[in-house]
Amino acid sequence: MQVSSLNEVKIYSLSAGRSLPEWLSDRKKRALQKKDVDIRRRIELIQDFEMPTVSTKIKVSRDGQYIMAVGTYKPRVRCFDTYQLSQKFERCLDSEVVTFEILSDDYSKIVFLQCGRFVEFHSQHGHYYRTRIPKFGRDFSYHYPSCDLYFVGASSEVYRLNLEQGRFLNSLQTDASESNVCDMNPVHFLFAMGTAEGKVECWDPRTRNRVGQLDCALSSVTADTEIEGLPSISALKFDGALNMAVGTSTGQVLLYDLRSSNPLIVKDHHYGLPIKSIQFQHQLDLIISADSRIIKMWNKDTGKIFTSMEPEHDINDVCLYPNSGMLMTANEAPKMNIYYIPVLGPAPKWCSFLDNLTEELEENPESTVYDDYKFVTRKDLENLGLAHLIGSSLLRAYMHGFFMDIRLYHKAKMMANPFAYEEYRREKIRQKIEETRAQRVQLKKLPKVNKELALKLIEEEGEEQQITRKRKQKNLPSLLKDDRFKVMFENPDFQVDEQSEEFRLLNPLVSKISEKRKRKLKILEELEAQGQEEEEEPEGKASDAESSESSDDEKGWVEEVRKQRKLLRQEEKLKRQERFKEDQQTLLKPQFFEIKEGEEFRSFKDSAKKQKLMKKTLEDRLKLEEKLGTLNVSDTTVGSKQATFKLKKSEQQRKQQEAEKRHRQERKTLRRSASHLKSRRGRGRLFH
Repeated sequence: MQVSSLNEVKIYSLSAGRSLPEWLSDRKKRALQKKDVDIRRRIELIQDFEMPTVSTKIKVSRDGQYIMAVGTYKPRVRCFDTYQLSQKFERCLDSEVVTFEILSDDYSKIVFLQCGRFVEFHSQHGHYYRTRIPKFGRDFSYHYPSCDLYFVGASSEVYRLNLEQGRFLNSLQTDASESNVCDMNPVHFLFAMGTAEGKVECWDPRTRNRVGQLDCALSSVTADTEIEGLPSISALKFDGALNMAVGTSTGQVLLYDLRSSNPLIVKDHHYGLPIKSIQFQHQLDLIISADSRIIKMWNKDTGKIFTSMEPEHDINDVCLYPNSGMLMTANEAPKMNIYYIPVLGPAPKWCSFLDNLTEELEENPESTVYDDYKFVTRKDLENLGLAHLIGSSLLRAYMHGFFMDIRLYHKAKMMANPFAYEEYRREKIRQKIEETRAQRVQLKKLPKVNKELALKLIEEEGEEQQITRKRKQKNLPSLLKDDRFKVMFENPDFQVDEQSEEFRLLNPLVSKISEKRKRKLKILEELEAQGQEEEEEPEGKASDAESSESSDDEKGWVEEVRKQRKLLRQEEKLKRQERFKEDQQTLLKPQFFEIKEGEEFRSFKDSAKKQKLMKKTLEDRLKLEEKLGTLNVSDTTVGSKQATFKLKKSEQQRKQQEAEKRHRQERKTLRRSASHLKSRRGRGRLFH
């Protein structure tokens, strides 16, 4: 059971318990329930009080014994018996339910308005009858004296179905293009419907005439509200004979007295989401309004917030159990939430043990971490030496890290740092000793960190105490005794750096003030070393001397700032000179670059040309190659394009081809010379 509190109103979430990881199998969940005491002690008020995927509407029968809910998937209705604290029956439907109404005191007569224009009637044994209306319906109300069902939806007409005669009656013609919600007054049976244009039309079922019209869209716009678009009516509820609450699609709730056209109060949810449900709580004069994100309870006379709830999942419907402090919600999740608020009223008689249970419970913070698993990042795994487990079944990836078993984490931590417990034990012993020392009579010691700042605060406190005694004012709390600033005088990370540039420029008189404090520090250290107790704080100089020093300080303030700036410039100049000397002493080593195989380095300009060429488009590169002669594009007879190109050759291939060409030319010349010699020898023989 989780407990939350807002405005000192305790809210007990009966459906929330210790969460289990979703990746665990059903077998492991059952085993964990057997071992873990906390999981076994979870309060399951009604067994299996959930839907397979989403619950859309939830209502209680008039006798208070049965709770009925509809949801998906598949479309179904479930009835829960509060006397047995379990599910009584479940019926699957052909299409999703828009809304439903329990006509009898128990579950024996139910009407379902479905999204496919179907109206389905169920009796105690199950499905009874099914019919259709001409247009898609969004809501309906039942008129008990005449047994008429009034359907509103995507039409300007209000369809009437008489259950006694079993036939449709003449419909009511309205001025609206579409209607979203409707309600029947339980006292004088005035029928009201909310339109898409932001108006509420009221009809008298006896004469079937419109008796009034309210422009809620205009009334919802106030000086404090910001509205985008035209507000339509999304919720409507009567309270008694004269009061009516209207919810808009932009997140406003308007409370009306039927005798006036102006709202009594306008309450804004400040989320800009449509109001889903409105309920009245008569014991404390509260209105419970809900959108998909938050449930707000506020006083209907003043509009002051009583309390509010923000469930984990989006809200679809809210149901207040009559004459009790129990609240149930249908959400965009399988589990339907049950809340118990003792301030609103007692627990229902079928779970009266809640009153005794809640009296013994203390307020506990909501747990948001899995107790049996530890969340670790990749860096934590590397520090523990478990980085090799990434990808195994021992780690479950989640967001920017992993979930691992808490026992494995503790073992790995002990192996990575075996002396961690000893260090923790020594630190705890040291803290205990310091706490016991603080109870003794001590000297007025200064803290180890920021001693000068502490001495300055002590001096200022003494001066303020003298002023308050003269003026008879209350003493202000001390910074040294305040727990919020305790770490500033204990942790060395908060030590003030007096050599920093910011400190020296913002505190030009720090040198003179520090000299005074250093004298007092020496006196206090001597007294601590001797072990003597001080009865009074060391006094300063006479008032005349102090006044003269303050006037000198005011005169020399500008000079001190100038001196500090000069010193800072000189230091920067010295640092620059040192860097310049270091740069001169450093020797620049040559850098070598590796060239890919098959390429010849000519100059850095070639690489720059290649990069520019690669950045160009394909069309520009083709044009450039045509100019160079390496590419030739011609038209064929068929009508297509023919491109012939020459491959670029590397320098080695070019040299090899030139050598082969020279070799072929040499061979040709040799062959010619040889053939020429042969021809001359043949001629000589003929002459002989």
